[in-house]
Amino acid sequence: MKARLLTAFVTGSLLLSGCSVVNFITPYKLDIPQGNEITAKQVALLRVGMTRSQVRFALGTPLLTDPFHKDRWDYIYRDTRGGKVKEAKNFVVFFNENSLVRWDGDYLPDPTATPAEKTRPLPPTNDNLLMAVDPSNPDSKIIEVKPLLNEGF
Repeated sequence: MKARLLTAFVTGSLLLSGCSVVNFITPYKLDIPQGNEITAKQVALLRVGMTRSQVRFALGTPLLTDPFHKDRWDYIYRDTRGGKVKEAKNFVVFFNENSLVRWDGDYLPDPTATPAEKTRPLPPTNDNLLMAVDPSNPDSKIIEVKPLLNEGF
């Protein structure tokens, strides 16, 4: 009898302790950006006096239209990675009647401008690969000077 009671007590303790232990195996959480991605290119299209339909065409349908503030549209963007917010942007557009008055908030950089394009060197102002056959004669024929790639230089 005591052995059965001890076995039931140990088994019940083990089963109940499993409920209280912090779960070290966490479920996979998808990395999904949610909301409206407002870029600098879209913000550059905004002009004071635009109608609501023009703003909707430029920025897209707002994520939040508050029934208590009919002259305000909120564009909200959240990027979560592994359940933690990595990036949060809020962009607000204000109207007076049907015309755009002002806008404010954060937006994403232009996606077409990659870091390589931003750091690309400027083209040369003069072409060093072209030179005159006789530099002292201005009527001299211009020839193309090619690097000696075949010579191993």
